[in-house]
Amino acid sequence: MANFMNESSSEGAAVTAVGHVLRAYPIPLRGAENPSSTAAGTTPGSFANAARIGSALAFSSPDTPGMPAPSARTAWDFLPADWSVEAVESNVVGCAGHSLGEVGAFVRAVAPRGFVAVTQLENARLGIVTAQMKRVAEREGHLSPAQVRDEVAAGRMVIPANIVHLGYKLDPMAIGRASKTKINANIGASPVSSGTDEEVEKLKWAERWGADTVMDLSTGGDLDACREAFIRNSTVPIGTVPIYSMIIGKKLEELNEEIVLRTLEHQAKQGVDYFTIHAGVLKEHLPLIRKRLIGIVSRGGSLLAKWMLVNNRQNLMYTGWDRICDVMREYDVTFSIGDGLRPGGLADATDLAQLSELTTIGELTERAWRKGLQVMVEGPGHVPFDQIEYNMKLQRTVCHGAPFYVLGPLTTDIFPGYDHITSCIGATAAGYHGASMLCYVTPKEHLGLPKKDDVKQGCIAYKIAAHAADIALGIPGTRDRDDELTKARAALNWQKHFELSFDPDTARAYHDEDLDVDTDFCAMCGHDWCSVRISKEIQEFHSGKDEEYQTGKPMRSAALTEEQQEILTKRGVLSPDEIHRLASKTKGGVSKVEVTKVEVGADAAKASCHSDYVDPETAQNTPGEKLVQLNTAPAHNLSSHDSLI
Repeated sequence: MANFMNESSSEGAAVTAVGHVLRAYPIPLRGAENPSSTAAGTTPGSFANAARIGSALAFSSPDTPGMPAPSARTAWDFLPADWSVEAVESNVVGCAGHSLGEVGAFVRAVAPRGFVAVTQLENARLGIVTAQMKRVAEREGHLSPAQVRDEVAAGRMVIPANIVHLGYKLDPMAIGRASKTKINANIGASPVSSGTDEEVEKLKWAERWGADTVMDLSTGGDLDACREAFIRNSTVPIGTVPIYSMIIGKKLEELNEEIVLRTLEHQAKQGVDYFTIHAGVLKEHLPLIRKRLIGIVSRGGSLLAKWMLVNNRQNLMYTGWDRICDVMREYDVTFSIGDGLRPGGLADATDLAQLSELTTIGELTERAWRKGLQVMVEGPGHVPFDQIEYNMKLQRTVCHGAPFYVLGPLTTDIFPGYDHITSCIGATAAGYHGASMLCYVTPKEHLGLPKKDDVKQGCIAYKIAAHAADIALGIPGTRDRDDELTKARAALNWQKHFELSFDPDTARAYHDEDLDVDTDFCAMCGHDWCSVRISKEIQEFHSGKDEEYQTGKPMRSAALTEEQQEILTKRGVLSPDEIHRLASKTKGGVSKVEVTKVEVGADAAKASCHSDYVDPETAQNTPGEKLVQLNTAPAHNLSSHDSLI
């Protein structure tokens, strides 16, 4: 008879025993990598498509019927008119992953005599691996420098790294489907709230909580000083929406191409790494907005729509695109082509206005590539869950695989105050189906300027979304830390559990709120009902027996740190006196537990090593006892003498 636990067969079918009957269930494996480096545990792995780095399907989800196919074209199809392409012998000096199969397996662009490469895209096309590409490969782990170069050359990856910012503290990173999913945090002063010092503090806070890039969306205060402070203090790329600065102190209708170019050059000289420019909103698109429930919600999109109507002219960002490219190329500023007509509510999602703008953005992407510029594309917004895959895969087609950078999307509109949750649900699906970077949403979205804690909540929600998508896609090694935490959890090694968590202070504070002792159970179940402890005691199970994570006697946890105290104070469950007691324990006082009454929480009268059925001394000594042989056969309808139990 088969083992009583479910197993995965080599044919990709789950075999399970019901009584003495075996049943096989097909498992939809498609060749994706196991996100665990060691194939830990019993899961069969990722259900995503097999990885095809060097194509539009580097890491991709299976298509629901009716999804648009990836574009067969890449940035290689949009070289400058006076460039040519030659075949080379190896990937050392030429690029794979291109769309010029008729030329050869490995190709390299040939620029006119005297040409000097400035942008990462230009270097990649010439077969050059830059220092920034090498650093990206180090940070990603699963990509080689040559693969990074090839993805950049194909336009499927960008490295936002202004040559000025590289002279400060910038640590180069990449955005693209072959790399891990990234997140962006929006910060910036408004006319009614905050200032430069507070925003710089938010910048460092966003970096601490995992933001891969930060956008300065300041519309008030000293915009120039705020931007300068961000660039000089950040280790991550900084993006801006330059139109905000273009209209300060001016009437909107006075905006002209010279003001646009002068502002872009100034911000590029400061070191801004990427610009959001809403050049895809055309005059022809505006009648399509008329019946929307909430019109245009993009600030840049609404400003340019008004400018077009007042001046009865085409969008000057669109007509001046080539000159804008020339300014940006000089400093290797990356385009983040703005979605000025993104939907602001579910009722307006995937409408003709949004998709018409996307078509224009596809054209602008091609034109920017011809100028040697790196390009990513911004996307919606507010999108019903069932429409997210289509939105991701349509952009992949229209924009030839250029990285997609999406805001959320929010999957419902009735939870203001919780939109970091409604949107990270959509962001997880977006990351799985095609987005390369997710723009966070905070609890203050639609309500006001985010404060420091809102930035943390937004970053964490989006790190969850990005990480979940990476695991689902089967990106190598992305589940390793999860598996290590699972081993620590199974071994009831609380300290290691917290160290491996994304936010150790919150995890430790929440645990100690009920029970400030690291023992073989938590306050959720108590001693006798702890399933993890019981699993650890069953000799046939591997659970909890990893030698690296074994602990000894129960230990009283160390005193709360200031941050942990703040977390519990905000929760409001414990009184100030109770929090003070937890914070006043001997520093570093992780020691053998004394059997005392702990005056904490709702069960203040219960012993610190609480069990409803054994005395405290027995409960606290349990971890040190020898493993016992438990007869689990009756629970599985097996004979008590079955040889497997």
